[in-house]
Order: sequence, then C-alpha cells, then structure tokens
Amino acid sequence: MAWLFGGFAVFRFLRRRRPVEAEAPDRRAEDLKQRLAEAREVVEERDEFEASETTVDQAEPAMPDADARRREVHEAGRATAEQMRGE
Repeated sequence: MAWLFGGFAVFRFLRRRRPVEAEAPDRRAEDLKQRLAEAREVVEERDEFEASETTVDQAEPAMPDADARRREVHEAGRATAEQMRGE
C-alpha cells in the first residue's frame, strides 16, 4: 500500500513540476471566419450574375417540331454550300 501511495505522490509531483507554456491562440477560428467571409462574397457575386440571366418564364419557347428545325438546318446548309460553289 505504501508503494501505491508513493507512486501516486511521485506522479503528482512530476505533473506539477512541468512548466505551463502559454498556448498560442488558435488560428482555426480566424481561418474559418476568413473562409466564411470569402464564401459570402462568392454568393453575392453569384446572385448578381444570376440576376442578369433570363429566367425560364421569360425565355423564348423552343421550336416544338424537331422536323421543322431539321429542315431549317438543312436549308441553311444547302444555301451555304450553293454560295461556296458560286451558284
């Protein structure tokens, strides 16, 4: 039993003898604050960008007929080919 108390006393003595070093301030909090501020700036820029885009409600309707679109593309291609041939 004496050994147990002696060991415990030595342990406590050695733990108290260590000099307490002043801890450096934690930089993680500052880094997080900086990243959050940067993220807010990006969100503001994104909102500005999206405000200038045309919404789906205001966009022109797409051509409903795929065949009509295909015919238009082929006609434009033929016209270009005729211009290149000089016809």
